Amino acid sequence: MQTALSDLAAGMAGSRVLITGGLGFIGSNLARVLVEAGAHVTVVDALVSGHGGLRFNLAGMEDEVQVHIGDVRDESLMRQVVSRTDYVFNLSGQTSHLDSMHDPYTDLEQNCRGPIAVLEACRHAAPDAKVVFASTRQVYGRPKYLPVDEGHPLQPVDVNGIHKLAGEAYHLLYRDVYGLHVVVFRLTNTYGPRMRVRDARQTFLGVWIRQLLCGEPLEVWGGTQQRDLNYVDDVLRAFLLAADRRDGDGEVFNLGDERAITLQDLAELLITIHGRGEYRVISFPPERKAIDIGDFYADYAKIRRTLAWEPSVPLEDGLERTLAFFAEHGPRYWHGPE
Repeated sequence: MQTALSDLAAGMAGSRVLITGGLGFIGSNLARVLVEAGAHVTVVDALVSGHGGLRFNLAGMEDEVQVHIGDVRDESLMRQVVSRTDYVFNLSGQTSHLDSMHDPYTDLEQNCRGPIAVLEACRHAAPDAKVVFASTRQVYGRPKYLPVDEGHPLQPVDVNGIHKLAGEAYHLLYRDVYGLHVVVFRLTNTYGPRMRVRDARQTFLGVWIRQLLCGEPLEVWGGTQQRDLNYVDDVLRAFLLAADRRDGDGEVFNLGDERAITLQDLAELLITIHGRGEYRVISFPPERKAIDIGDFYADYAKIRRTLAWEPSVPLEDGLERTLAFFAEHGPRYWHGPE
């Protein structure tokens, strides 16, 4: 039986938690869950345009979360906020694969120097903290077999994948050399309330949701590629399981769902849940086709075996919850400030 997210969060009541990228999609959902459970939460977010961070993501909790608008590469800030912290969820970074190809130097700064700065702060000011790092399935590149397990060759097809792989290596190195308690997650397509929906820079599903709710046809690139998806609550359960237990220390875990779905079938499901809408299948833009990985779904047997995690939110339920959230708050996400 899966441990409920609220029960896992309750185990962290009274603890001191730092979330980098805490005004973004996953970070803000994590902050909300932990605050409701009684944890003392600090978030750091630079609110970089295009990254999805919004103050509205923590609406109603402004007095319960300590928010620092700043860059994780600010060494003074990081030592200050890391000091005496029990848990660090290192979620900041640039996530757009296409942006990384257009501007590799910024991606290098945010996805390599950024993680090093967080780790250095932990090494000096919070050596006993548990550090959870969010990486990406993109480190695998184009699958040589399916489902993809952690032993699959690591051959990223874009700059972002290379830099996220370096970020993983930094975390594991600091564990081996300095004894930090770290765990690395390779995320697949995470979706849910507060995800970026303004455009397709971070996820195709986000912009589909905006298009659907605005009465526009969904643009499905290719259409036959298989993908797996995780609802955000399932990702948070994995994070909290790893944070609470030592048997995942120093490990790299896939998240994912072996119940893959084609992009075309996903578009049809989304329209069915919404009750109306249409889609059109179009060819990949050439610059995106060059870094597309084709079919992908992950083998998550390792984390199921080690931490007893597996996805629990059915795709239909997760999509329904996501659509309901954006039906109420959508304009703040596709018209709000970034």
